[in-house]
Parts: sequence; structure tokens; C-alpha cells
Amino acid sequence: MKIAVVGTGYVGLVTGTCFAETGNNVTCVDIDAGKVKMLSNGEITIYEPGLEKLFLRNLKEGRLNFTTDLAAGIRDAVIICLALPTPPGEDGSADLKYILGVAEDLGQLLTDYKLIVDKSTVPVGTAEKVHAAIAKNYKGEFDVVSNPEFLREGVAVEDFMKPYRVIIGTRSDRAKKLMNDLYAPFVRQGNPVIFMDERSAELTKYAANSFLAVKISFMNEIAKLCELLGADVDMVRRGIGSDERIGKRFLFPGIGYGGSCFPKDVKALEKSSIEVNYDFKILKAVMTVNEIQKGHLLPGIKKYFKGNLKGKHFALWGLAFKPNTDDTREAPALSIIESLLKEGATVCAFDPEGMKNVKKQIGEVIEYAGNQYDALKDADALIIATEWNEFRTPDFAKIGDLLNNKAIFDGRNLFDLSALEDLGFHYESVGRRVVN
Repeated sequence: MKIAVVGTGYVGLVTGTCFAETGNNVTCVDIDAGKVKMLSNGEITIYEPGLEKLFLRNLKEGRLNFTTDLAAGIRDAVIICLALPTPPGEDGSADLKYILGVAEDLGQLLTDYKLIVDKSTVPVGTAEKVHAAIAKNYKGEFDVVSNPEFLREGVAVEDFMKPYRVIIGTRSDRAKKLMNDLYAPFVRQGNPVIFMDERSAELTKYAANSFLAVKISFMNEIAKLCELLGADVDMVRRGIGSDERIGKRFLFPGIGYGGSCFPKDVKALEKSSIEVNYDFKILKAVMTVNEIQKGHLLPGIKKYFKGNLKGKHFALWGLAFKPNTDDTREAPALSIIESLLKEGATVCAFDPEGMKNVKKQIGEVIEYAGNQYDALKDADALIIATEWNEFRTPDFAKIGDLLNNKAIFDGRNLFDLSALEDLGFHYESVGRRVVN
């Protein structure tokens, strides 16, 4: 099958590469000539475990190609996937200018039947808007399908190649047949392809991400209660996670969620609710809790240093919003940095993949270390903001020698309380007792 993917960001590049991996001929289109040149030359533009190997293989085999020419990119394609950004506006609503702009361009280019597949996360009713934008200039046959992605950064290739489920919003029999054929190689073990109307498919994506954000925020509230009541959130998490109605996942407390999906999608769903005069109280609470949670470590840090952080220097491990990605959008680490700088402190950070993106976002207002231990030199304390595996079993003797104070403030609960106590550290985490 010949496929075009418009947009080579995170979703677009994973989508294009994985479709090519099952034998399709895929052309990815992007307006960024520099990015297209890099990709065409075999330089991958995002960090995602397992993606580069597939990307290079399909590029070499000629099944994966890149262009800035939309007309050339879609000319032979039967299916055109839209994987374009939908950034949040000031009011939280999703900005559809990129999607609708490409839809209008398609209306001027189509000459025969095409299936337009919306992979972007979009508000309810977007498929109708895309259809209308194309139909302004093209009167022939075409279908618009909502096919939201459910890719977790860090395991996106696995999620795409072996999806838990595939959601497809369409009422067209022709589109259903094409989409069934497209996804057949990915669901051979029987995972469901669920067909529904376009609006339900669009809402399903927002509902899924918002529900997971609810679980995270609920556990962060439980963690605060544990601290006040003298309970241990790890024990509570294990207790409720063993109930199959609740499940074990997304119950780990921390310093809030971030990234490109949860913050944006929760805001967008709340905005959609406002537009139909519905007060979605849970979503408002989730956003409030998450914003507060990003500052969870700061009171403990200030108390340890007797209320004065001016002139203090901190090591920060982790900048990405989660491990196994270079995505630093809405990362809690950025809120921590901002708070520390406002208090007159300085920061030296290390992240295996996220430093390049943070440099683009905030520049040289902090230092960047070559490795996790270099970040500790002359630091008054260590702060952990991302649970990279390489941070889980560090050399504690080395940490103690390099830090001015044996103090660790852990936003991801990486370490055992008793072990840190035996080693003589001051250790504060989330929802657990403070070790002195």
C-alpha cells in the first residue's frame, strides 16, 4: 500500500517508519527543508528507543522517503495520514490551523479517491471540519477517518507494532476496508480494531489521556495525605494496585505529569466541556493538583537550608518529563529550575537525552554536566526529577563525597528509605517519611 504521512514530528516519524516496516511504501512530507534533508540523509530527528534501527532499514530499502513537496508526496498515495501539531491556545483549546491548512491544500490537489486519516489529537468535530475544508475545492470522492494514536514516549515503537487496540472513527464501508487492511499486520494476535463514529473516536483519545492524568493526580494527593498521617505511599499503592478494578499502572506518586500529551489533552477536553456549558470539575481539580505537585519538593528543600537558598548550588538529575525520551515539554524539572533560580540558587543538570532540548528552551541559565556525577561537584544537595534507570542504583559513596551535604530530594521515589538512612543521608521523597 502507498501511504503519505504529513508531518514528521514525533507521531509522524513513528507512524511513517512503522507503516514502512510492514512493507508499505511511505512518503513523509514536512515544510521544514532542513529536517527533510537530515531525515533523507539518515539522521533521525527524535530520540525514541528502537526507532532508529527501523528508520535506517526502511530508508535503505527505499520504503521510506521524505519530501517538502505535498503534491508529490500524496500523488500516488491511497491513504494520507495527518500527523500535525495541535498546540494549545491561550485558553487551552487545540489550535487546528496546521491541520485545516493542509486540508485546504489537499482540496486543491486531489484528483481521485483518497482516504484522509487524522492521527493528531484533535477536538470532537475536527473530522467534519477537515472534510469541509477539503470539499471547498474538491468535489470528488474521499473519506476522512479519525484514527488517534496511543503511543507512549519511550515505548512508542512497541506500542505501534503491537497495539493494545486500534481506534478507528468512520462510517464509510470503503474506509473501513482500507483501514482493516492497513492494520492487519499489527493485530495478528487478536488485539481489537474498534470501529466507531468519528466524534466518538476523537473523544476516546482525550478521555483516555485525561483518565490517566486523573490516576496520577489522585495518587499525588494520596501521597500528601500519607505524609500528614505518617503512612507510606508505596504500601498504599501496592494495596490498591492489587485490586484488578484499579490496576497497578499510573499509581506511582511523583512531582507531576508533563510531556506533549497529558497537559495539552486535559486542557483541551476541559475547553471542549466549557464550549457545551458543562462544568467538568474533575479535570479542573486534576490541573490544579498537577501544577501544585511540581513544586512539592521545594518546601522541604527550603526547610533543610533554613529558609534561604540564595547562593546555594544544586545538582539536578533528570530534565525529560519521563525516562527514555528527550521530550522536555511541560517537564516538572523546568518548574523546579525556575523556582530555584527565583530563590537565588544555581543549578547544574544532567539528563541522558533531554539537555539539548532544555538548552533550546531556557538557554544557559543553568549549567549542563557531562554525566550524572559531574553534576554533583560543589553542589549543596541533589534533586531527582526523572526516573532514568541509570539513576536507580548509583554509587552512594561517590554521591556523598561529591556533595557538600549528604542531602537528596527525590521526586520519583527511586531509593529505599532504610538504605539511605544507614548511609547517613538526609533523604526526602514523595508520600514517605523523611530520612535524617
